[in-house]
Amino acid sequence: MAGPDEETPSTEQRYQDLCMDLNMDKIATEEAWQSFEKMSTNYTLEGDDLHWLACALYVACRKSLTPTVGRGTVEGNCVSLTRLLRSAKLSLIQFFNKMKKWADMASLPQDFRDKVDRLERNFAVSTVIFKKFEPIFLDLFRNPGDDQPRAPRGRKQRRLPCTSSDVFSFCWTLFVQVKGNFPAISDDLVNSYHLLLCCLDLFFGNALCAGRKDLLNTEFPALPEGFTNRDWRSPSEPPCIIDKLCELHDGLVLEAKGIKEHWWKPYIKKLFDKKTLKGRQETLTGLLDLATFEINNKSINKEYEEWVLTVGDFDERIFLGEDADVEIGTPAKPAPNITGELGERMVQSSHLKQHMAETKSLAPSTPLTGRRYLKEKDPTVTPVSTATQSVSRLQALLAGLKTSPSDNLTKLFSECSRNPQESISSRIKEMGEQFCTSYTQPSEDHPGSHIEFAQKRLRLAETLYYKVLENVMLQEKKRLKGKLDLVSLMEQDVFHRSLMACCLEIIIFSYNSQRTFPWIIDVFGLSPYHFYKVIEVLIRAEDGLSRDVVKHLNFIEEQILESLAWKSESPLWEAMKMNENAVPSCEEVTLPSQLENGHSNTAVRMGQSPPVHPQVRRIARDTGVMLKKVESPLSPLSAHDRFSSPAAGSLGTAKRRLFSNDQTNNAATTTSAQSQPATVQVVTTATDQGVQQTITQQTVAIPIPSGSGTITYLATLPIVQQVQPGQQPQQIQLQAVPQGQQVPGAGVLGAMAQAVATGQQQAAPSQTAAVPHGTAAAAAPASGEKAAAGEQHPHKRIGSLGLFFRKVYHLASVRLRDLCEKLEVGDELRRKMWTCFTHTLKEHVELMRDRHLDQIVMCSIYVMAKVSANVTQHDKSFQDIMKCYRTQPQASSHVYRSVLLHPTGLP
Repeated sequence: MAGPDEETPSTEQRYQDLCMDLNMDKIATEEAWQSFEKMSTNYTLEGDDLHWLACALYVACRKSLTPTVGRGTVEGNCVSLTRLLRSAKLSLIQFFNKMKKWADMASLPQDFRDKVDRLERNFAVSTVIFKKFEPIFLDLFRNPGDDQPRAPRGRKQRRLPCTSSDVFSFCWTLFVQVKGNFPAISDDLVNSYHLLLCCLDLFFGNALCAGRKDLLNTEFPALPEGFTNRDWRSPSEPPCIIDKLCELHDGLVLEAKGIKEHWWKPYIKKLFDKKTLKGRQETLTGLLDLATFEINNKSINKEYEEWVLTVGDFDERIFLGEDADVEIGTPAKPAPNITGELGERMVQSSHLKQHMAETKSLAPSTPLTGRRYLKEKDPTVTPVSTATQSVSRLQALLAGLKTSPSDNLTKLFSECSRNPQESISSRIKEMGEQFCTSYTQPSEDHPGSHIEFAQKRLRLAETLYYKVLENVMLQEKKRLKGKLDLVSLMEQDVFHRSLMACCLEIIIFSYNSQRTFPWIIDVFGLSPYHFYKVIEVLIRAEDGLSRDVVKHLNFIEEQILESLAWKSESPLWEAMKMNENAVPSCEEVTLPSQLENGHSNTAVRMGQSPPVHPQVRRIARDTGVMLKKVESPLSPLSAHDRFSSPAAGSLGTAKRRLFSNDQTNNAATTTSAQSQPATVQVVTTATDQGVQQTITQQTVAIPIPSGSGTITYLATLPIVQQVQPGQQPQQIQLQAVPQGQQVPGAGVLGAMAQAVATGQQQAAPSQTAAVPHGTAAAAAPASGEKAAAGEQHPHKRIGSLGLFFRKVYHLASVRLRDLCEKLEVGDELRRKMWTCFTHTLKEHVELMRDRHLDQIVMCSIYVMAKVSANVTQHDKSFQDIMKCYRTQPQASSHVYRSVLLHPTGLP
């Protein structure tokens, strides 16, 4: 294995010593060394070579299986990760950082990367649980730092009572042993935390029944009456302090008691039956007695060691070690106010915030598109309190509601031309059975959960679904003013499946489960392109969702817009095909308030998408602070439009709506009766030359033939006139005329009315669009600006496809602007980069197939920087671009390391 490098023998000898210390087999040893030599040739490996060799060994070990007696096969040569890192003197945090780089360099398969990601998440869960364990333990027991040091005891010397430090270690070891044997519970953070409360409840009861006043904290409020008196006697049965622990430490009483009765107590009784634990089985006490404590402690440690070697990978007792700060990778000094080992551990755990802030494994950072509305969370809030508060808020939101339609929703169903209640109920029942089956079924990614937890999540999701559905129907009814039968939306299968899946995703996320998106849409076979449509609908319909849930849904929407919707099998391509493969331009789909005007190259502002959460609007309204900056216009698309409208601009299939100044009132409404045109508003302004400009808004009736007769659409249009001083504006009457005819004397107005009528005859009932600026009868800008003559803007195409591209353009503009600011690119060059991106997306959309939006953004920046380097002196290397890109919250190395070069199987 020796190489030509002079330093190789030293590295090789250290590697051989490491393998001998671990008793590594020959195959894994040679494979890891060959992999290391290959990486050393192709890359510059910074740092200690032995650390990179440890990564190579970990990969080689996980490829092998070792047969055992009575336990089948064991993955990993019976070498735990903790032991490997301890021998290589590599901390956990260093290992995760180096392992990600090694996976990129070695092009490891995605399933292995997922395994490392799950391992890192387990580490993060253990970290936050241990961080909560310490202060709760100090509430119940005396500070272990106050324990007097003991001299080593000989074999024949009398046993001594356990100390607070002994109880601290035993309690944590029993907790991780039980948690490891219950993957159904450890699947989410909330259940794991409640399991910890059950463990602390057990040890508190044992200390109380044993009369160990020297162990307990006399200031704990749940101590029995007269505890400090000399004549106090210990109880025969342990009390339950779950209620008090939940009250003091962000727990959910019902959830914690359910874990205790159905999971914790039966398993502890099982350990008594197996003689693993010794004591009084009927009351689950006696664990801390002088005669049993040492036996119980050794027995549980042995059980856990066997579990780590056979099933687990990360030894969670690492937090208890004297060198925990070094092995975890967070060197720290003891806190000034806390002494002893516990003080070191508590300070050390605080340094883990840096790693967790970088990985965002339990608390993803706010996406760039949401940072205008959602500030970063208070750093003092822990993931445990966030998860329990999210669940508590959901339970409060759904309190008193049923897992079936309410009376009001039933009435709304009955008002439809065909009552959809039966089909909706049967669909939800079928989806519920499918969810429970998938949630409880073990797989490579998840160990599987218990049916009880699946049913509990399902009940919450069903209740939320019917609540949101009722709000959506009320909003649709109000939006359409009763002119449209909602049965078309209620019979949309993809709408209901997407809404139910979104409700389930909210519940799963609130419990901080390992089943992360897109797991839920894979269960139901939903396409990401269809699923994203319901996200904004749900947020607008339910204002009781927590900040973290809104941020999570925003993050999911970004995932879909940037990559998932662009997969080859996505319905997006079929939607574009129906639209004659025409991608709308940025100007065609973006609201005027989101555009940067005054330049030939239009760039998108950081606008009002995604929607502002109603809670943010309510706070802004109550405080009166920055109201205009946090409010967003109502969505121009209803839920019906999102799920039933075809592609934007498709001929013969889309109904167009014409928008007036007030976006909160839908300017386009439908009616079955002829309505008389009416003047609705006149605004007069004076110019510098004394010429007055008047804007008169009129409503014009546009009859459109349909299968059942003629439907008349009403469109409110502004008319702009220049009036000399002393003169009155002309009385102009708009009217719709058949295609091909002219309106005598109307000039531009007649042509505009004809264009409107023509567009309506070619469109279907679900499409929305805006009238172009610059004509006499032009729709006023959404921002409330007055329409001015000579201003040219193309049509606003708003259908479901148009809305998708509006969001894509907005997302890309936010990310491109952020990169340009970090690269110190000027405004002129930034607009050129933006033009390059929009041209690529519009004229060469096939480049997005099976690729990532960020890839096109970075390439646009790189190309225009190179082209303009001689003029602007802003030559940027791709390395500079990637360095800035990695600072964005959504950044992932696979975006620039795994790029599709030659797509195959194109239609």
